[in-house]
Amino acid sequence: MLDCVIIGGGPAGLNAALVMGRAGRKAILFDEDKPRNRVTQESHGFITQDGVKPSEFKKRARTDVQKYPSVSIKEERVEIIEKSGGVFRIQTKGGTDYVAKKVLLATGLRDVLPEISGIQNVYGTSVFSCPFCDGWEMRGQALAVIAENERAFHMGKLLSNWSRDVVVFTNGYQVLGEEEKDVLMRQHVTVVEEKIEGLKSKEGQLTSIRLQNGQEIQREAGIVMTDLVQSAPFAEQLGCEITPNGGIKVDSFGRTTVEGVYACGDTSLSTPSQLVIAAAEGNKAAAGVIMDLVEAAFLLP
Repeated sequence: MLDCVIIGGGPAGLNAALVMGRAGRKAILFDEDKPRNRVTQESHGFITQDGVKPSEFKKRARTDVQKYPSVSIKEERVEIIEKSGGVFRIQTKGGTDYVAKKVLLATGLRDVLPEISGIQNVYGTSVFSCPFCDGWEMRGQALAVIAENERAFHMGKLLSNWSRDVVVFTNGYQVLGEEEKDVLMRQHVTVVEEKIEGLKSKEGQLTSIRLQNGQEIQREAGIVMTDLVQSAPFAEQLGCEITPNGGIKVDSFGRTTVEGVYACGDTSLSTPSQLVIAAAEGNKAAAGVIMDLVEAAFLLP
């Protein structure tokens, strides 16, 4: 029997696997290799890893994990997780079954882009989702915030840290009050509420945003506010409590509301989606798993 099955091979899952290995715990990490950051050219904000390509980071991380013989990595899709008799039964797409004492979900999130013509051509190259990750590379440019909800106000303010030329596009939605628009405009952040016809670009570089009224506004880069959904249904299927914003409810060590099920990384939707934070969450959740396994061993029969 495995001590733990880790589902998801991003920074959270890999760091969890590393901690499990260093504790000598028998674990398998399942990685379908469909990361949320597959459009990302470089990852930033992680000391000693600033500017690393996601593929290179993953390669290095796997090398670290593979030093520990009790942990293995399998490139398989998990199809079914069931809890029965206090243990978990896991079945892969290939039909292989595993049994584990604990399950750690590091499946991450999936971005849902607004339905705007041309946005796929620039997402990940000149239009991003996180200013802390990519703001430095966009500094001083003519920037756009594309947001169809109330987050437009927050992101309009935040992006002004990197440029004094910011335009907030709400794509036809009335999501800002007059007071909020006044606050932004006093800091020279322009608000455009007209419907967007499409984004123009050249080789992945945003050049302008064309509105349905025929106006075309020159922009060089920007931030788009995406909707975030869970990449896998396992938490809900296992009965874990889901927060109002769609995240998995966890404590400080990744424990969900279902005993034996843990979650880490972006899945909780409670922290910014950054490489360094996801890795740290994986570390903490693995520590939670190990502490609980140790405590169980000391329970009186």
